[in-house]
Amino acid sequence: MSSMFADIPVDVGVVYEGERVRRKEMYVELGGPDIDYKFELLRVRKPEEVEDEKITIIGPDLKDMEEGKSYRFGLLIEVAGKELEELFEGVMERRIHEYCNYIQGFMHLNQRYDIWMRLSKKSFQKGLNSFVYIGKVLIRLFKSEFPIIEKMQVTFITDPEKVKELYEEAMKVYEARDARARGLKDEEVDVFYGCTLCQSFAPTHCCVITPQRYANCGAISWFDGAAAVKIDPKGPIFEIKKGECLDPIKGEYSGANEAVAKKTFGAITRVWLYTAFGYPHTSCGCFEAAAFYIPEVDGFGIVHRGFKGVAVNGLTFGQIADATAGGRQVDGFHGLSIEYMRSPKFLQADGGWSRVVWLPSELKERVKDFIPKDLVDKIATDKDVSNVEELKKFLEEKGHPVVERWKAIPVAEEEAAAAEEAAPEEAAALGPGIPLILKNVRIYAKRLIIRGGKSGKA
Repeated sequence: MSSMFADIPVDVGVVYEGERVRRKEMYVELGGPDIDYKFELLRVRKPEEVEDEKITIIGPDLKDMEEGKSYRFGLLIEVAGKELEELFEGVMERRIHEYCNYIQGFMHLNQRYDIWMRLSKKSFQKGLNSFVYIGKVLIRLFKSEFPIIEKMQVTFITDPEKVKELYEEAMKVYEARDARARGLKDEEVDVFYGCTLCQSFAPTHCCVITPQRYANCGAISWFDGAAAVKIDPKGPIFEIKKGECLDPIKGEYSGANEAVAKKTFGAITRVWLYTAFGYPHTSCGCFEAAAFYIPEVDGFGIVHRGFKGVAVNGLTFGQIADATAGGRQVDGFHGLSIEYMRSPKFLQADGGWSRVVWLPSELKERVKDFIPKDLVDKIATDKDVSNVEELKKFLEEKGHPVVERWKAIPVAEEEAAAAEEAAPEEAAALGPGIPLILKNVRIYAKRLIIRGGKSGKA
């Protein structure tokens, strides 16, 4: 790629994909969790509406920005070509993530309205001081990977009010794409699609995309997967033969298991698509939201990336994300897209919406029309409760269906206690000799008490 980018002041290549720019290393930050309005959007236009290789900057350029500061940011890419279709927009837009990360010292995370970019001090000092260079890289990579793009122009928006204005338009486009994908059922197709675009950050992650389960990032639908395979058959999105349905409730398919095992080099061998337990779908790092199990109430909370407060279990989104990201399968923690929350398959094996007990109020409002009407007022938000004790009281007062599950818990505890009491004394002595191995586990506890057994040994 060196000759292709000879006029770019920093290196460009796949070797930089996955590079992180920490806060102390950054020159500026574009978007990110502290910024209210940010987006990236790709639109297919008519040829006469696109000026080929035009790069426009609305607002301050990189060299005009204050070091260490975060900015509202928008990126609009417009393409034209006789073979291009509107259906290709989503899948091409998702490649912005990949191509930006090819640039040395320029980090890109997430997608759509959640984008988070950082430019390192080193790359800025080398001369990467204008969006023009980033625009040139994007244009050349897109055209080389997608020959059907005949004309392309790129607009960078850093003017705060203009970002906000175009953000509203982008949100309407995203919603229209998502709505178009609803209606088709997993049972009605013979193939699913897989995506490994995030493996540079999560090496053992592989998304399985079905009609009723969007990619975790929320940017790739089943239809987008079909379009991707058509226009870029050797790209990171690929076809998965569905194979035999091994469990229709948990969502286990032989073809999905085989594809995931192959793409993760055997690290993940089974995937249950509709549950957060057992062999849950792996979580990347770009997921829009995360479900987390709350054992005290035997239900799920869900927190989205834009929530800046503390969830009902005392953790922030970042802490919950850390507990499940990286391509792992973690019982009770489950990265997911917001569109999946609108699906009839949403946590199907776990009880679906009847098992959800807490959401941030903003997220609840976004998915309100897809929550069963008899449950809407029974699911608590950050405005209703602030801790698990308050949550438990709220659920009891509202008559949430999860309360019925609590009645079985004392019975199970009594049975376990009775079995322990009836066990021979010599069997109990085996307890301390049994090793407990925890891998990839992070435990949060306010207090830990270890008591010795009857023998007085720890």
